[in-house]
Amino acid sequence: MSRVVQAQPHERIQYIVEGGHRLAGEIQPSGNKNAALPIIAASLLTDKLVHLTNVPRIRDVEALVELIQSVGAKARWLGRNELQIEAIDLKPADLDPGLCARIRASILLAGPMLARCGEITLPPPGGDVIGRRRVDTHFLALEQLGAEISVNGSYSFRAEYLRGADVFLDEPSVTATENALCAAVAAEGKTILRNCASEPHVQDLAHFLIAMGAKIEGIGTNTMTIHGGQPFGSTSHRVGPDHNEVGSLIGLAAVTGSEIVIRRAGVEHLRSTLMTFERLGIRCRIEGDDVVVPAGQEMKIQPDFGGHIPKIEDQPWPAFPADTMSIAIVTASQCDGVVLMFEKMFESRMFFVDKLIAMGARIVLCDPHRAIVAGPSKLRAAQVESPDIRAGMAMLIAAMCAEGISVINNAQQIERGYERIEERLNALGARITRVPPREA
Repeated sequence: MSRVVQAQPHERIQYIVEGGHRLAGEIQPSGNKNAALPIIAASLLTDKLVHLTNVPRIRDVEALVELIQSVGAKARWLGRNELQIEAIDLKPADLDPGLCARIRASILLAGPMLARCGEITLPPPGGDVIGRRRVDTHFLALEQLGAEISVNGSYSFRAEYLRGADVFLDEPSVTATENALCAAVAAEGKTILRNCASEPHVQDLAHFLIAMGAKIEGIGTNTMTIHGGQPFGSTSHRVGPDHNEVGSLIGLAAVTGSEIVIRRAGVEHLRSTLMTFERLGIRCRIEGDDVVVPAGQEMKIQPDFGGHIPKIEDQPWPAFPADTMSIAIVTASQCDGVVLMFEKMFESRMFFVDKLIAMGARIVLCDPHRAIVAGPSKLRAAQVESPDIRAGMAMLIAAMCAEGISVINNAQQIERGYERIEERLNALGARITRVPPREA
């Protein structure tokens, strides 16, 4: 069995980054963290063996593995990215509040545990501080499927049995869709989920559930029909590539003037990402399932018809993903022209731009949701703090194209979403020193 030493939950990590170096070579994106997390939770639906590959070995995944072990599941790593789960005897034990506070994905245990045990009590979930992230949609969906929910510091879920229903989600929440999907496949009868999320990671979860024996129609649309109550069996599943990491690598290649080949990139899920980067003057080549980012990009922001200032905005899938907005902002700072960036999903995600401004970026933060970026700006090295996963990666990209040596504090936030990122980028020619160094 492979042993990989992970950073401790409270360990403070720094990245010391020497900027100004071009990169070259091939890199493969990690498995999608936002697919791996609900799939690991959904593995509790069956008492048969589940074998997962291409699982990103990151902090959030490690925390969720600890959580499923705490309710009785057996989980062990067979290799760095290979996980085996067997949930024969589950118990609705009190979950560790400290673990739940580390990741928002702890709430994904609600649907599977209701199906297997009829109850679970969850401490409030944690995760990135990017604005209010409501859980009401989870509650409303699970209530319609037969759950009783009470809130008293923690969230208590009870269900004598789950029954199919016609469920309209009051917002296309990804995790609420995933929770409802896990409950619906175990419920008796037919469930229709309307206004549901359709992101690649939601699709990946649905395909995993089908591999276990579920019957689901409408995958990839905003209406899914689930014929519940089917028996679940053993299965093997490969987690799909992380399209947000692909977007990060495209932005990084562009701002450092590098040619990078991104292998097994999952190009079927990249249309909105590639279209958005084209508006920034960055064009990629598709070669099979690989993405090639050529060096020497035009990097000129394309105005709207009539010469108007263009707008880049995130929206629910299949539009430009919210998790790539931070990357698009730092990329735009190195492009010629002016663009309005409109973050619709989270009201605090834009606040990291003050750190880019301190590095020399020309950005005007209009309000919590909108920023005007004028480029190109010559970035200079700085000491900055990583506030969340995606902003942290944006700061790393900024540091790699800045002159001088930057220090990124709180880099453990980046490692919650990007597996061994400094090692993988150093293999392309980056100069990133992790403090403390990895033990293995």
